[in-house]
Amino acid sequence: MSDIRIKKRKRMREKDAKNLSSVLEEAAGAPVFGESDPVDTAESTDYGLIFVGGDIIGLVFEEKPFLTIRGILRYKPAKRYVTVDMGAVPFISNGADVMGPGITDADPEIGEGDMVWIRDVKNGAPLGVGVALRPASELSAKMPGKAVRTIHYIGDKLWKSGE
Repeated sequence: MSDIRIKKRKRMREKDAKNLSSVLEEAAGAPVFGESDPVDTAESTDYGLIFVGGDIIGLVFEEKPFLTIRGILRYKPAKRYVTVDMGAVPFISNGADVMGPGITDADPEIGEGDMVWIRDVKNGAPLGVGVALRPASELSAKMPGKAVRTIHYIGDKLWKSGE
């Protein structure tokens, strides 16, 4: 039902965990887990998962690691954000892709194909994680059509697995 199927969970070697931490820090613009934190990886039906302790704080989609919504709430990233107006919030909360006209702001360093996190304009609260379908210049230009493909959002099975 709402459970995410997790298989092949294993502890990462310290060196690999340190490399993963630096990749996530580069993407997020904020420090993530430290060397003393136990880091595990696992596979699910949709993407790879990154655990710190018992929490799923990251996912690996198309070989690109990024923070989950719980990871975003924990580490408060400063980069790779796409801000949407409040009218888009109910749609994104149900898993819809982000459309160009709903975007109010975007990190200027975003490139096409980058993993991004989606936040609302009023509170800056994370709504989802997705893949940018356009570079930042086109995201901020509010061009019509899909701008971000949503792969994880508040209320999906990955979010519910942490409740």
